[in-house]
Amino acid sequence: MGPSLLSRRDFLGVAVAGAAYPWVAAQRTAPVVSVVKIKDNNTQAAVEQAIDLLGGIESVTRGKARIMLKPNLVAPLPQATTKREVVAALTKLMQAANKDVSIGEGSAAAEGFNAKGMEVFRTRNSDLLSRMQAYVFDQLGYSELSKTLRVPLVNLHSGEMAQIKVPNGFVFDEVSIHRSLVETDLLCSVPMMKTHTLAQVTLGMKNLVGVFPGTVYCSVRGCMHDRASQVEPSGVAAAVVDMVRANKLGLVVVDASMAMQGEGPALGTPVDMGLIIAGTNPLATDMVSASLMGFAPEEVPTFTWANRAGMTPARLDEIEVRGEKLESVRRRFVRPNVHAWRSIRDYWGVKEIS
Repeated sequence: MGPSLLSRRDFLGVAVAGAAYPWVAAQRTAPVVSVVKIKDNNTQAAVEQAIDLLGGIESVTRGKARIMLKPNLVAPLPQATTKREVVAALTKLMQAANKDVSIGEGSAAAEGFNAKGMEVFRTRNSDLLSRMQAYVFDQLGYSELSKTLRVPLVNLHSGEMAQIKVPNGFVFDEVSIHRSLVETDLLCSVPMMKTHTLAQVTLGMKNLVGVFPGTVYCSVRGCMHDRASQVEPSGVAAAVVDMVRANKLGLVVVDASMAMQGEGPALGTPVDMGLIIAGTNPLATDMVSASLMGFAPEEVPTFTWANRAGMTPARLDEIEVRGEKLESVRRRFVRPNVHAWRSIRDYWGVKEIS
């Protein structure tokens, strides 16, 4: 049986976890994904339209009081990270709907902390990771955003952790995550559209690598990658699916205002897409976003592992796309040089610092 086809046993095997990620349940209607052009540099209007095409903010967040927004702030590099304008637009929308909003992230690396020149180090040092995260928030303007909109920033690397079981996990039987993620009602992933040298693309689901706390899984998630590479070559795809299943990921809003192609997630070149993509089904939203980048679903290992976990859809024609027609805004991105984790482990992020 191909990996994108679900046997009855596969579906029943994830039924217990369905309460945590409800899109796993068999869907009577096609998942909806919206694709909206940013016009006249009005990001706020594009985000609002993308959410409206899903049924509106009240519908998307119904029954959810506490919401965490998870941008992709891999490093203090504006060209490689989620634009704060997108996160600000979502924050304002949710605050207007009387939601308790926070912004959480566990960045990968920053110069002077766990990076020196081209060398990146592993660490579980809580103080170093806390200082690094504060620096990243400062450099990317998120600290100022926090003050302006009165929304708290959460360092997902350190603090009180909770252990969450992953039924039929591929890499982990349980994962450690920040207590705030357990206490939130809805996790909203807000990735920047990028290619990735391990995962092919990094979108809404892959963005959850940033919720693996460094104090447990090491900075640059080297310890997670080591373990995940025992299951599949990328050292990330199956582990990402485990982490998605451990969280309440119910909304993805992809920042495709300025995307990245080639050697992502940090060293690629910009692509001016001028789009916002949104959906309440993470896999469907990522599949549409990858298609806009010129990738077929079977090219992205995270999608294959998500299907193996019982997540749907398996094909693009099972998704209802609202807004722009895909063929009118699709670009063929320059492909990254994809590596297996074991091929880069010995020279990237292998040395430890305390």
